[in-house]
Amino acid sequence: MKTLLREILITLLLAIVAFFVLQTTVQTFIVNGPSMEPALEDGQRLLVNRIVYNFHEPQRGDVIIFHAPESGQDDFVKRIIAIPGDSIKINEGAVYLNRVKLNESYVKEAPDYTIPLTVLAGGEYFVLGDNRNRSNDSHNGWTVPRQNIIGKAWLSIWPQNKWGIISPHPLSEQLTPTEASYPK
Repeated sequence: MKTLLREILITLLLAIVAFFVLQTTVQTFIVNGPSMEPALEDGQRLLVNRIVYNFHEPQRGDVIIFHAPESGQDDFVKRIIAIPGDSIKINEGAVYLNRVKLNESYVKEAPDYTIPLTVLAGGEYFVLGDNRNRSNDSHNGWTVPRQNIIGKAWLSIWPQNKWGIISPHPLSEQLTPTEASYPK
């Protein structure tokens, strides 16, 4: 009887520890709206890795969840395009990162807006939705402060046909070095 009671207590203790570890390291997020199409769709459920950025800084191409700078109440999901110290410019449907044009195969359609050359200060991240023309993102004049980043979108868990790892699309693979200067 003592052995059974001890095993039940150990199992219960392990379950409680596992619960608290999961609560502090992973959270769920529901995509709201079309801003990340085609990669993510409205209503899709994601698991967010909340501790990854304790070990390294957010990277270009990461899909992140963050508190919206304007309201602070809603959480958004977007892709990091530029990190602190980077320059960004959007012109004639092309995104230029540090004077180099990005080849963004994952984008639904090219942006129909222009952003003048902007250099990011320390602690600022420039984010865009993959559905460039239907996204409230940094093209509207705001950036994401480092402290607003909740974590990295890690795994799609619903719907079943979208189950899998969220691809970060590292921007280093998208640079088109032959177009290393901005258009006039």
